[in-house]
Amino acid sequence: MAYTGKRYKKAAESVGRETYYEIADAVKLVKDGATAKFDETVEIALNLGVDPKHADQMVRGVISLPHGTGKSLRVAVFAKGDKVKEAEDAGADIVGSDELADKIKKGEIDFDRCIATPDMMAVVGQLGKVLGPKGLMPNPKLGTVTPDVAGAVSAAKSGQIEFRVEKEGVIHAGIGKASFSAEALAENISTFVGAIAKAKPSGVKGTYMKRVSISSTMGPGVKLNVSSLFG
Repeated sequence: MAYTGKRYKKAAESVGRETYYEIADAVKLVKDGATAKFDETVEIALNLGVDPKHADQMVRGVISLPHGTGKSLRVAVFAKGDKVKEAEDAGADIVGSDELADKIKKGEIDFDRCIATPDMMAVVGQLGKVLGPKGLMPNPKLGTVTPDVAGAVSAAKSGQIEFRVEKEGVIHAGIGKASFSAEALAENISTFVGAIAKAKPSGVKGTYMKRVSISSTMGPGVKLNVSSLFG
């Protein structure tokens, strides 16, 4: 752990704590500081001027990143009949109905995204208390309750990510890997921030996007000049 501490300190020395960087400079700092022995995830954190306790200030949605996330998602699908094969052919890792629900009730949640056909919602609806807090509950507004299970599975596998503001008004997400090119990371970041900007709730007063920062898994946070994202 001492080595990790020294590595972090060295990376942090090159980052101005009160400096807001242009996107290209910020990405370079993050990539240069990602010196771990594994391919670090590049993460983004947005501090928003919202209070998600109010329904008209909730920020939630999905976005497909142009260069994916570099992470392979495990996808579970609630389906029956012909939709089972559709889901499997599209690359779903787990497909089931009542038996899948029973496993989830027991705490067996071995997936990152959950999709359901509309006719399975009577079964899925019983799992709200388990899947809801984990952000895994299928939702038609997010495209995870749909008759097009093949399309939903393909989107999840190709880099589509969900975002949801947390109680402190913060959104976190992984938007790539340190091994990505600087251009790919910058485009993913701009796409993600643009989606958050478009999702601005009608009930927000004052500054909406207060602060945006990026970091690698083991590296320090680098603050972004938000205006540079919209060039």
